[in-house]
Amino acid sequence: MILLAIVMGTLAAGIGSVWLAAALSFGALGRYTQHMLSLAAGALMATAFMHLLPEAFESQAGARDLFLVLLVGLVFFFLLDKAELWHHGHEHHHHGDTHTEDAHAHAHAHHGHAHTHTAQPDRPMAGTWAVLAGDSVHCFGDGVLIASAFMADLRLGVIASLAVLAHEVPHHMGDLVVLRAGTASRRAALTKVSLAGAVTAIGGLTGYWLVEQLQDYLPFFLVVASSSFIYVALADLIPQLQKRLSARETTAQIAWLMAGIALVTVVSGLAHAH
Repeated sequence: MILLAIVMGTLAAGIGSVWLAAALSFGALGRYTQHMLSLAAGALMATAFMHLLPEAFESQAGARDLFLVLLVGLVFFFLLDKAELWHHGHEHHHHGDTHTEDAHAHAHAHHGHAHTHTAQPDRPMAGTWAVLAGDSVHCFGDGVLIASAFMADLRLGVIASLAVLAHEVPHHMGDLVVLRAGTASRRAALTKVSLAGAVTAIGGLTGYWLVEQLQDYLPFFLVVASSSFIYVALADLIPQLQKRLSARETTAQIAWLMAGIALVTVVSGLAHAH
């Protein structure tokens, strides 16, 4: 039962987020990108602070050890960010930096990621494989995190899957921007990113085996999941929302952020009721 739930949850988060991203990127909903960022930030923070961390702290593990893992996790994801940014900047130093805000539609992954930039006309495939490789590694990590949540509690697993789906949508929108610039076909770009998203299920199966073997370490897996969600929300999503806006736009931004928190709370309540 748990294994089936893990497979369903990881596929929904991994591939479902790609198709939703495609609808937003290629469809008439493209102008709602900023709202998706706000929604994802709220969902991630609510998942970490209201569900994953409380679940971890209800275990026999010591609070000091769990907080240490949370701190190390945040620093680790920060260092991953720095390494990726340094590598990306070094690689593109001689090719000019022509990214625009639209093209930079958030391509962040907390397990190795690629920030999207408009592909150069003379190098149409530049960055494509890097994006796919980073995406695959990230999705594998997401799968392990979702499996950890399901092993702790079915309700937590559902929430974690939805949280991953929410924050993967803007990330995959960024991936599609890069791949779309490198290929003439939307379908080819969508297929490649979908395959990378499917790696989430492989991560889920691996996570199922790992967590089963290391049951005592489950609280620490949950804290690592929390640190990744918190880092993505605070270091990557929210800074993109920190721009001077009108009162109406600011109100909408806050409303979508609160909607993300409410979404996680409602789903939690429904899952718990069943």
